[in-house]
Amino acid sequence: MRVRLVHAADFHLDSAFGALDAERSRLRRREGRELLLRLSNYVNQNEIDIVLLAGDLFDGETVYRETLEALADALGSMRARVFIAPGNHDPYTARSPYAALSWPENVHIFTSRTIECVVLPELQCAVYGAAFTEGAQEESLIRDFSAPDDGLIHLMVLHGDVSAASHYDPIAEEEIAESGLDYLALGHTHAHDGFRRAGGTVYAYAGCPEGRGFDELGEKGILAGTAERGSVQMQFIPFARRRYELLKVDVTGKNAEDALREALPPSTARDLYRIVFTGETDERGVDMRTIEERFAPDFFYLELRDETRMGEDVWARAEEDSLRGLFLRALRERYDAAQDDAERTGIDLAARFGLAALDGRDL
Repeated sequence: MRVRLVHAADFHLDSAFGALDAERSRLRRREGRELLLRLSNYVNQNEIDIVLLAGDLFDGETVYRETLEALADALGSMRARVFIAPGNHDPYTARSPYAALSWPENVHIFTSRTIECVVLPELQCAVYGAAFTEGAQEESLIRDFSAPDDGLIHLMVLHGDVSAASHYDPIAEEEIAESGLDYLALGHTHAHDGFRRAGGTVYAYAGCPEGRGFDELGEKGILAGTAERGSVQMQFIPFARRRYELLKVDVTGKNAEDALREALPPSTARDLYRIVFTGETDERGVDMRTIEERFAPDFFYLELRDETRMGEDVWARAEEDSLRGLFLRALRERYDAAQDDAERTGIDLAARFGLAALDGRDL
C-alpha cells in the first residue's frame, strides 16, 4: 500500500507584517487566507490521501474569525484526512483558536503532549502526533516512543526542534532512529533544508509556505509525495505567492541605477526586496531618494540600504592644504585606528556629512 502525502507547517496566519504599511499588511493577511484555498485545490487535484500540518498554523491566540472559518472551510473541502499538531505559537489550550470551532470530520487535531495514534485501516496506515499545550515544551515529545512492527505505514506529525538544547520539543536524532516511523513531518524551522534519515526514518521540515520577513528569504512551499512501509519519496513544492529577497549591489566604478538594473531579475512586481548597495562611491554616496522614486513601483515592497564606503580617491584629498584636507586628515587618522567595521562605518558617514556641509549641499 502506498499513500499520497502533503506536509506543511508554520503558516502563521494573521501575522502582523509590521514592516509594511496598513494596506499591504491587510493584503498579506488576506493572501494568507487565500493560501488555504490554494492548498485545498492542490490536495484535491493531486488526490492526496493524508495532510500533515506540523503546527504554528496561527501566529498567536488572537485570530480573526474569518481566518479561522477560512481554515476550517479549506480543510473540510479536502478529500483527504487532515492531522494537525499544534506548536509553540498556537498551543492547544482552552483559549486557543483550535478550541473555538467545531472542525470538519476529516480533521483531527492532537490535543495532548502524550503521543496519540489514529489508525486508518483503509490506507493501512497509522498517524501519530502530539501537541504543545503551552508556549514551550522542554522535553522531547517522542522520548521512549516506538511504533509497533505491525505492517502498517507509520507517520508522525510534530512541532519540534531537532536539537540538543531547545525549549521547543528538543528531539534527538537517536530518538528518531529508534522510533520505527517511516516519516516524521516536522514544523518549527521556517526553511526546508532537505530530507534526512535517522535509522529507517525519513524526516523533514516543510518550512513556511509564505515568508513574512527578510529573515525568511527565497522560495517557500510545502512537501508532497508518497509513503509506503520502508520507503518515502517526498519533494519540495514551491507555493509562495510572494518572496522576500536580499540583493547586494556593488556600485564600485558604476552608476548606482545602472548597477541595480543589471542585478535585477526580469520580474520583481510580486516580491519584497531589500537592496543593499555596497562598494566604493564618491563622497555623495548613493542617491537613495531618486532610486526609490524610480524603482519602487516595480516591487510589491522595496527597502534600500546604503552600505557603501568612500573611495580612496576621496580620502586622498586629505593631502590638500585646505579646510577640506584638514577635516579629512583628522577623520582618516581615526578611520585607520578604528577597531571594527562598525566604527569605520560611523567615521565614513561622518566624513560624508562633513564634506556635504563644507560644500553647502544636502546629503
